[in-house]
Amino acid sequence: MVVGVAEYFLRRKVRSVLDVGAGEGAWRAELRRLRPEIRYVGLDPSEYAVRRHGKRRNIRLGRFEDLPDLPLGRGYDVIVCADVLQYVPTPALKRGVRHIASLLNGVTFLESYTSGDEMEGDLAGWHPRSKHDYRRIFADAGLVACGLHCYLTPELAERAVELELV
Repeated sequence: MVVGVAEYFLRRKVRSVLDVGAGEGAWRAELRRLRPEIRYVGLDPSEYAVRRHGKRRNIRLGRFEDLPDLPLGRGYDVIVCADVLQYVPTPALKRGVRHIASLLNGVTFLESYTSGDEMEGDLAGWHPRSKHDYRRIFADAGLVACGLHCYLTPELAERAVELELV
């Protein structure tokens, strides 16, 4: 879905992806299946995941909070950040989302869960935020919602028609 959304708005095939909170690189396998030539960079705070899978899957050590200080390059067609944001303190979230926006040339998938969602599982370190809080943080970073956790750069949003945007 994310590749489809990105390619729809970019009007070409996705060439590069940054996966923030990559874990063992599950997104990489699917992305490479769809686009074998894709340039994938993963980032994860787990020393184990990086030690075990980093070299082979291009996963680097780093936390969301460290994004502005990491040499990640620029111009990613897609930036994925799945099931991470609700564990990040608000000041670091604001800085990190702004940095994601500065690295992005296409679509970012910012999967996040709000205080209004019925959540099960690991809630340790959870920072409850409303949908309005997330939307304000994303908008303040210059990102424009197009649905299903996907956000566009302002340049791509200018080409969108009204009903494509949330």
